[in-house]
Amino acid sequence: MTGRRRPGRDRGSFTAELAAGLPALMVLLLVGITAVSAVLAKTQCLDAAREAALAEARGESSSVAARTAPAGADIRVEGDRESVTATVSVRVGVLGAHLPGITVTAVAVAAREPQTPVPGTD
Repeated sequence: MTGRRRPGRDRGSFTAELAAGLPALMVLLLVGITAVSAVLAKTQCLDAAREAALAEARGESSSVAARTAPAGADIRVEGDRESVTATVSVRVGVLGAHLPGITVTAVAVAAREPQTPVPGTD
């Protein structure tokens, strides 16, 4: 008879475990959703940086990058005679909360294309 428990000794243990574990589960869920948002923003920033660098290397406007970049992104294009560097960065918030966010940055470099003569000017 030593292995038996009296009924009623475990009352409330599930509630206590739930109260301790639920906040930890919610924090883990919040971190996971933020990480997925950051990865998606990184992909969008990389696409926008590539588009901006290629457009600028061809001598075109890099307005295509603004359509590809996430909302609120900062797009900077710099270059010299040989190459063009485009940097796109955006801040990813934690589900709209006023907590510190993550700044995601992507950089792309493209070689400038040689100038092609304009037809009819020879």
